[in-house]
Amino acid sequence: MERIWIKDTVEKVGQTVDLCGWVDNRRDHGKIIFIDLRDRSGICQVVFGPWSGEELYKKAQDLRNEWVVQINGLVKERPENLVNPNLITGKIEIEAKSLDILNESQTPPFDVTGDGSEINEEVRMKYRYLDLRRPRLQKNINLRHSVVKFIRNFLSEREFIEIETPILTKSTPEGARDYVVPSRLYPGNFYALPQSPQQYKQLLMVAGMERYFQIARCFRDEDTRGDRQPEFTQLDLEMSFVDREDVMLLNEELLINLVKTCAPNKKIQQIPFPRISYKEAIEKYGIDRPDLRENKNDPDLLAFCWVIDFPFFEKTDEGGWTFTHNPFSAPKSDDADKLMDKDNIESILTTQYDIVLNGFEIGGGSIRNHKPEALEKVFEIMGFEKERIHKNFGHMLEALSYGAPPHGGIAWGLDRLITLLSNEPNIREVMAFPKTGDAKDLMMDSPSELEKKQLEEIHIEIKKSNKK
Repeated sequence: MERIWIKDTVEKVGQTVDLCGWVDNRRDHGKIIFIDLRDRSGICQVVFGPWSGEELYKKAQDLRNEWVVQINGLVKERPENLVNPNLITGKIEIEAKSLDILNESQTPPFDVTGDGSEINEEVRMKYRYLDLRRPRLQKNINLRHSVVKFIRNFLSEREFIEIETPILTKSTPEGARDYVVPSRLYPGNFYALPQSPQQYKQLLMVAGMERYFQIARCFRDEDTRGDRQPEFTQLDLEMSFVDREDVMLLNEELLINLVKTCAPNKKIQQIPFPRISYKEAIEKYGIDRPDLRENKNDPDLLAFCWVIDFPFFEKTDEGGWTFTHNPFSAPKSDDADKLMDKDNIESILTTQYDIVLNGFEIGGGSIRNHKPEALEKVFEIMGFEKERIHKNFGHMLEALSYGAPPHGGIAWGLDRLITLLSNEPNIREVMAFPKTGDAKDLMMDSPSELEKKQLEEIHIEIKKSNKK
């Protein structure tokens, strides 16, 4: 007989079914034994009694929590006074006919049926494969799947193409530190893991793909911060022949429909999303990602807003200039001459737009400099010598010289968006296998040392620090 999902048992009253899953709980009531059987779809009650026979009844007595079993039984309606309204299977129970113990389990280091927030996080991370069994995390991972599926369908229907970009790429000074990968074949040379697919998605526009998206893995070697991860996921997209309004309206439509479909319990405070200039946000709220919720005690209220008209450049600690968001952004059209003349730099505004939700920046993008001379001016303002510009970004400047179309895009922090939709305190609660706050994987025990032979193959020598 073919195994069915527990959630489907409600449609099988009077039929014999095969179920597989984990023992969520066992209750021995003398002559009758109840177990709650759990699979990914839900929980149902299984009953063993005198009708089961001595051998089957004895096997049921041996069951313990988290044992993996297969049960064949008859689906029966529960007596009305025993219905459990808290379960989707609360009106039925399974009268066991046979029991196969597929695998026993050690006593877990913690209870996997509860919320888990009271458990030490390091213990949860060490046994993440057990932690993921708890209903709260199963719900979060299911929501993540639904969100990604919705995004893929929405964009595909609008002529976007999903394209993967390389993970092994070139190290360029774009912001945070890169994770670097030594090359075995080219001693002394290194790949870098991408902080984002920024350059590749622009190159795809040069390639004539016109509408690209990707659920992209990104990597940043940042200092320890509670809500950051060494690797994270973005929705990354880029469009050709568009202006700022086109990109913002598409993303607003996507977010509105995503919430309605994947998180229907949520209420969006204002549609269309309000737009606030960077200057207004700083003057009125003291921050460029304001929380506009009218009632901050309502966990299901979503207050989206756009923040626009950012300064292109800001002063560095050394007195030079650096970009505020992205060196590949284009200035607003009224400020294009200032960029080319390197004049009144502090007053140049960029086409950057950030999407903010409940006080968190969940995404940001811009219209790009699609002409090489304009991009080169950005790096000149930042103090890069021409040789350095062409060493780090020569491939981009050359690509833009081959008829690059006007283009722009955005990247969402997918983990952060799902965290907010889940009402979770941090992004680790919506990722299957996150690192700890100090960037360790306690489950796999990484980062870890390499064997001497491995180091020799990649031409790396480790020098021990004298610091104690």
